[in-house]
Amino acid sequence: MIGRLLQTLANCFKIPELRSRILFTALLLTAARLIMLVPIPGLDGAALQQHFDEQAKRIGGSGAIGFYSLFTGGGLEKCAVGALGIMPYISATIIIQLLTAVIPGLGKLAREEGGRAKIVAYGRYLTVLLCVGQGLVLALSWENPQVFEFNQKIVTIDNVWLYRIQTVIILTTGTLVMMWLGEQITERGVGNGVSLIITIGILARLPLAFHALRVMFFPADPSLREYNWTHAVLLIGLLFIVIGGVIMVTQGQRKIPVQYAQRAVGRKVYSGGTSFMPLRVNYAGVMPVIFASAILMFPGMILSKIGEITKMNLLRDIGSALSRGDGGWIYLSLYALMILFFSYFWVATQFNELQVADDLKKYGGYIPGIRPGSATSDFLHNTMSRVTLAGAIFLVLIAVVPLLLTRFLRIDPNVASFFGGTSLLITVGVLLDTMRQMESHLLMRHYDGFLQKGRIRGRS
Repeated sequence: MIGRLLQTLANCFKIPELRSRILFTALLLTAARLIMLVPIPGLDGAALQQHFDEQAKRIGGSGAIGFYSLFTGGGLEKCAVGALGIMPYISATIIIQLLTAVIPGLGKLAREEGGRAKIVAYGRYLTVLLCVGQGLVLALSWENPQVFEFNQKIVTIDNVWLYRIQTVIILTTGTLVMMWLGEQITERGVGNGVSLIITIGILARLPLAFHALRVMFFPADPSLREYNWTHAVLLIGLLFIVIGGVIMVTQGQRKIPVQYAQRAVGRKVYSGGTSFMPLRVNYAGVMPVIFASAILMFPGMILSKIGEITKMNLLRDIGSALSRGDGGWIYLSLYALMILFFSYFWVATQFNELQVADDLKKYGGYIPGIRPGSATSDFLHNTMSRVTLAGAIFLVLIAVVPLLLTRFLRIDPNVASFFGGTSLLITVGVLLDTMRQMESHLLMRHYDGFLQKGRIRGRS
């Protein structure tokens, strides 16, 4: 199996076009990684990085800062040029997609010729606005390190307005450059550029995970060892089970048979045929987990701060219960319910069964045993609801695995993050998509793909 994989990778470099695309992608990903590491002038990022490392050991590293740091590859802690990461662009894209689904004018524009380019332009403009707003908030946070429970001075520039303007411009430029790099990778490289930039930020945490894993099983003081080889075997088994489950659900589809009747258009006669309409099990991808995590990070922080200021223990306890790092079953229950809700919310806004039914009727297609029109849309709605439920339940299980490992088994969060949650979902999904694109180039030139059957198939 490993030999076949190595041979397939070697075949990738035998094709000139694919070789140039891979090297181009690697070069631009290196540039994106450097943006996440180069510090902003006038900031003491080393001291803040040390503080975050100590805080991660103390509270488990799964708080709001740890979650946002997932998408910046550590740039947030280092006060780097890419501290905002690619998240403003992703947020703008999601907002535009949601507005396109609920605003008829934008929906009509997206279906017109050249309308998609205008929608993309609107997303870029919104990205700039989000970068300016988030950059200003982040600059003020570094200016007031008490927000991070840090007492040392981070800003080394005396002119406060010069610092703020400079920092906002640099942060905005860093995100826009990464956005451009991601678009260039998508167009001229291999895979989705924005997703690959996020993935390399996640994989950059692997050295920390390996170090934490070594400390778990081989601590400096052997008498403090809490884990043995039995735990190691169980962790490896859990890792394979989780990765296999993620691949299965990511590739999983419910194939709806569609029959097309013979029809005549002018003098041309189009023969009928049979095809399939794939309904993805995990239609929403990682979005429900991101939405649920992002929304739940704020109530706990706000209530905890208010409780500390007003000396009200009740608010402080509620904030602690809603905290990702300190919360128990209350946080996990809310987290699971919100993932279920956003799974259906995303499908409701992105999958239009009425339009699909109308398109089938327009082109002479029908589902065997189902009448065209409203009966078809009802069938698709009910089928998609059942399929989404299975995918949403699996998302809940995958999302809570790292939290359970960290809180109840005391597994280091840097290790637990690779056993599920957003990290694993993004990494597996992006790698599968990249392999699929590379395999299409191989098959076009009569090379074997990564799998013996010749292509990466979805499960029915």
